[in-house]
Amino acid sequence: MAREVRHAATGPLKIDEDDFDDEKGNVALCLCGLSDDYPFCDGTHRATRDEKEGVVYRYKDGERRVVEEIRYADE
Repeated sequence: MAREVRHAATGPLKIDEDDFDDEKGNVALCLCGLSDDYPFCDGTHRATRDEKEGVVYRYKDGERRVVEEIRYADE
């Protein structure tokens, strides 16, 4: 399985105690790149549970699409 993920970050993110959840006391950082609250996890990764091996996916506007072909600019 592979996923097209685009990140807009241009530098590191400093996490401090203001980022801690008042109820849970923790911070979950997004590693899938799909969170609407990026860089924080919002649970969106659950949509990826049934992805198939060898398939490339793109998620846009909450919809999963299969990427048929990847072309690079220098090809």
